[in-house]
Amino acid sequence: MGIENANKLIVNCLPLDESEKQAFVKAAYGVPQEFVGDYAHRTDMVWPVSIPKELRAKATAVIGNFPPNEAAQFSRLEWLQTFSAGVDAYLKEGVLPRGTMVTNASGAYGQSVSEHMFAMMWALMKNINQYAANQCEHRWRDQGPVLSPAGGIALVIGAGDIGSHFARLAQGIGMRTFGVRRHADMPAQGIEKMYGFERLDALLPLADVVALAVPRSPQTHHLLDAARLSRLKGTAIVINAGRGDVIDPDALAEALHEGRIHGAGLDVTEPEPLPESSSLWNEPRCLITPHVAGGNHLERTSERIIRIVQTNVSRYARQQELINLVRR
Repeated sequence: MGIENANKLIVNCLPLDESEKQAFVKAAYGVPQEFVGDYAHRTDMVWPVSIPKELRAKATAVIGNFPPNEAAQFSRLEWLQTFSAGVDAYLKEGVLPRGTMVTNASGAYGQSVSEHMFAMMWALMKNINQYAANQCEHRWRDQGPVLSPAGGIALVIGAGDIGSHFARLAQGIGMRTFGVRRHADMPAQGIEKMYGFERLDALLPLADVVALAVPRSPQTHHLLDAARLSRLKGTAIVINAGRGDVIDPDALAEALHEGRIHGAGLDVTEPEPLPESSSLWNEPRCLITPHVAGGNHLERTSERIIRIVQTNVSRYARQQELINLVRR
């Protein structure tokens, strides 16, 4: 082991079994690692994770999402690898030491999140959430007309890993798929036609389903505001599993209450958690889940995160450029 690697320390918070830990030891080419994850929480891992205080000042690399307000305690940190695809909290000015590389787990969540979005779409189309509410109240009642996705148009806003996965699921049941992304010249699997954001207003009236999977940015804040929600047809369904602030929550609640759209499925909200006072809780055609579409609930997601991180551990040890780099 080289002197330089001997001075490094990777604190690994992944919930690994013993064979996986040994694979990480091998991937690190002699860089010391402290494993602090708990395998018992493989599928119910809560973020952020708590890293022992004695390791914070020693760590040159952390694999995991620690509380951003503890970042100053990681004075030697060179690299942060998150479990999540989103890293907004760590990129704010002054949070991490200057020069800290940040990599994320983008690419691990496409299947899990898109399947959750797909399930929400079906539930809203077939009034399943309303029947579930009836069951809690012991009510035997017909909830009326339903919708079918067959032959409809799915407008996928944010055609990255998650959006592409959702589009492929939609195509599999006979939907046409239009995508919207910043770089309209970049194709994506499952997307029949790709457009830039400047075409969004013209596309919204065509959509039977609007699937949102965009990152947080000043350009996407309240992307679906009252004016754009008013462009949707009355049978349209909005699904959001990207960032909560992409939709104006008051405008959405009003559109649902007035019956101007058929329904909304929200795995993310503005703010989070959604306050008890929010009128969205009381909308029967609004299906809300507490930001659980991703996470580690699906074992395959954990496996994909491990592959991404293992690659980066090897690259870090050999001083090669990391993958999924969002800040150098």
